[in-house]
Amino acid sequence: MHEMSITQSVVEICTQNAGGRRVTAVILEIGDLSGVVPDAIEFCFEACTRDTLLDGARLLIERVQALGRCRDCKAEFALSAYYDPCPACGGFGVDVFSGEELRVKELEVE
Repeated sequence: MHEMSITQSVVEICTQNAGGRRVTAVILEIGDLSGVVPDAIEFCFEACTRDTLLDGARLLIERVQALGRCRDCKAEFALSAYYDPCPACGGFGVDVFSGEELRVKELEVE
């Protein structure tokens, strides 16, 4: 389960940016195309934060919808997978402009 190592990295990032203060909440953005399972991150969070500055912190996950733009007709649309065709023209040349995110958006500290 790669979500455990991802969660450990999130805890390290938060610890480095907390300035030695206790973290009470973390807002994490996870894109629909990121390959990360939000439920697994939630499951790992308590174990990874035990005995750290994040012990007892709330984890809030914001899902980011995958959106793409067709290179041919310039239509913008929601994606459910990387290789979805454009619903307007059927083209497969699509640039993804959201939905790949995996980032700590915000920390709440004491």
